[in-house]
Amino acid sequence: MADRDILLKLDNVSKSFMLRSGEKLNVIENMSFELATGSLVIIKGRSGSGKTTLLNIMGALDSEYEGKVIFDDKDMSSLSEAQREKIRRNEIGYVFQSVALLPMMTAYENIDFAMRTLGKCKDNEEKIKETLSLVGLSDRASHFPFQLSGGEQQRIAIARAIVKEPKIIFADEPTGALDTTTALVVVKLFRELVKHLGLTIVMTTHDEGLMDMADVLINLEEKRIIVKEDSNDN
Repeated sequence: MADRDILLKLDNVSKSFMLRSGEKLNVIENMSFELATGSLVIIKGRSGSGKTTLLNIMGALDSEYEGKVIFDDKDMSSLSEAQREKIRRNEIGYVFQSVALLPMMTAYENIDFAMRTLGKCKDNEEKIKETLSLVGLSDRASHFPFQLSGGEQQRIAIARAIVKEPKIIFADEPTGALDTTTALVVVKLFRELVKHLGLTIVMTTHDEGLMDMADVLINLEEKRIIVKEDSNDN
């Protein structure tokens, strides 16, 4: 991974919360690492280990932390909220466990709506069809969320995230509500998007069966970061 550009860098990042008792709870402590463009990154940890906290810091959703987060050569901690919002809107995609699809819109319309929020209101049809094809759901364009399986809903949520062509996607427990077989389908899709689109995808999970799919494994329980030099070719 050394020959690829560094997209995201954390430098001594820490995050703590004050408990009602007045005690300070350290959730993230002095984390430093670099992520290359075109990587599938998995953050592993049990409930309460800080997975979502770390993801929110990396994804510019949380600005209350110590240390530095450098995204695409920009120091996120030095930016205004308006500047961070612009980056979130245009350069970052998000996928959540709840999928959060709009129930009264079809799969096609959910993706179209995401494009319109970016001000892209013309000539969307081909781009949406291409994106649906990428996630393997060209034949589900006219289906409403309730007509889709859990795995299909998550793939539409992924399509909605990638249609704006972000540099990075953050996925918080995207397989948490799925069975093992369907979860593997979703993570294999992530691997294909990394390989063919050059995306960087960062996801959280506690599913041990998915760890081997990662280029980079951040194990919060053991406080270890494992980089697999050759996994990008899988």
